Amino acid sequence: MVQRRRIAALSVLTVITLAYLVWFTPLLGVSTVEVTGARAVGEQRVRAAADVPLDHPMLRLDTDAIAARVAALPGVAGVDVSRSWPSTVTVTVTERRAVAYHDGGDGIRLVDSAGVLFQRVEAAPEGLPRLEVLDPGPADDETTAATGALASLPAELAEQVVAVAATTAGSVEFELTGDRTVRWGDAEQNGYKARVLGVLLGQDGTVFDVSSPELPTVS
Repeated sequence: MVQRRRIAALSVLTVITLAYLVWFTPLLGVSTVEVTGARAVGEQRVRAAADVPLDHPMLRLDTDAIAARVAALPGVAGVDVSRSWPSTVTVTVTERRAVAYHDGGDGIRLVDSAGVLFQRVEAAPEGLPRLEVLDPGPADDETTAATGALASLPAELAEQVVAVAATTAGSVEFELTGDRTVRWGDAEQNGYKARVLGVLLGQDGTVFDVSSPELPTVS
């Protein structure tokens, strides 16, 4: 009986000791931080923003706080922070992808498909269309309608777009190469409109109206 009690007490002590070592000491602390996906944003910027404390116990690491700090970087669309035992933390970044640029009073900025203006650049990027809206941003209906429509275009159509404009959320228009105009309308049925437009552009004309894709017109 005494022997059993000693074994039980020793087992409890062992569990407590291991828990203490894992929870409060650097025994299973962070020794390596890996960053993936940060090509444009830059690995060093992500590391600095993440600010992962080395030797901090892995179990006590606040991965949500790390992700929030990295997500605050302008070019970051999403972040995942994971633990790889025994001592590695991996920060996986999804970067914003520019679909247009906006040239406003505060300079030229890149815009992603959600309407977020995320990076200033010195000159208009070659191959990106110009976004023409009054108040650009993700909370602006005209912006999100325009960028959503633009993002829905297949590459062979998107590369022909010089500018995308919207005075209302239902009046998106594309300016194409060759002095052609596309009246897109609202951001509904974007995929359907893109397919119809691909067919219409094979016809002679300068104005292609797919705002009602069931009844498109060319003039």
